[in-house]
Amino acid sequence: MKELCIPIMQFGEDQSAEISLKLGDRRVQFEFRVASFPWEIEDDLSNGDDQISKSLARISRLKNAISNYDKEWELMQIYTPIEDARFIQVLYRKKNK
Repeated sequence: MKELCIPIMQFGEDQSAEISLKLGDRRVQFEFRVASFPWEIEDDLSNGDDQISKSLARISRLKNAISNYDKEWELMQIYTPIEDARFIQVLYRKKNK
């Protein structure tokens, strides 16, 4: 799969963007969306507050959020959150029908 990197300034949480691309003589259109999911898990820690417990709780919460997301969208990328982030951002692309 070939990739293009298109910087978009000030792309906010839960916004979508449409991209139209011409490949040879054919025009292709894509729709992307960045979704934000909670990354803070202090309320989910029932098995301890060590780093492994925190990581497992975050992974579990993110996995559930992704699996319950709108099925018309496919997961493209999970962005690395900054340290002490309250949210993690995920990039989706709308499935072609």
